[in-house]
Amino acid sequence: MAVKKEIPITTVVDWKKVIARFIFTILLMGGILFLSAGTTRWWEGWVYTVLSFALLVGGRVILLIKSPETAAERMSAGNKEDTKAWDKKIVPLVALYIPMAAWVVAGFDRRFGPSLSFPLWVQITALVLHFLFGGVGTWAMLKNRFFSSHVRIQKDRGHVVIDDGPYAWMRHPGYAFAIFSWVVLPFYFNSWWIAVPIFIMVVGYIYRTSLEDKTLQAELPGYKEYTHRVKHRLLPGVW
Repeated sequence: MAVKKEIPITTVVDWKKVIARFIFTILLMGGILFLSAGTTRWWEGWVYTVLSFALLVGGRVILLIKSPETAAERMSAGNKEDTKAWDKKIVPLVALYIPMAAWVVAGFDRRFGPSLSFPLWVQITALVLHFLFGGVGTWAMLKNRFFSSHVRIQKDRGHVVIDDGPYAWMRHPGYAFAIFSWVVLPFYFNSWWIAVPIFIMVVGYIYRTSLEDKTLQAELPGYKEYTHRVKHRLLPGVW
């Protein structure tokens, strides 16, 4: 596939903003979990919060080192004029509000439950899978220099189709592994009720994937041909 020459863009990253986002995210997550639980004596909450922070920081630091232009794009995409209006509505739901609801439910289930009772090895396995899937999702982000936080055709960056790495197997691996990482959490938190917001989130991701795929086929040169080679969006051999 012919690769267009990228138009130079700024790669300056506002480190104060990056650090502020990290601190806000971890305080929000931990605050919601433990306030909902009504106690800090909850090892599942502590392990999940600490490891989530480690994955978040590790993944973003690697991105800043390996692809600072992608990091800059992800931080600014929500304010770009060509960002799809529908995605500005979807992103807060799947990236903030529904995860917050899931943390609240997990905390309440600790306070009043738990509604399930899995053995420790099941919880640990679910936790490992959660962060393993999250790590693979980070790999997808590193392989795709156009991995934006919002859907837009990045003409200012010479947007082209990426078809190697996990993109050789599925068209939207970032969404796929985000979904996989969330669906195992009921087993970790011993919570049946957390499956409710997670199910809503999965539906949101699938809907967003559909809209993004249609946008890419209509507006990104070479993408429709790519769909003939890689036929499945989220799950190889299924859909």
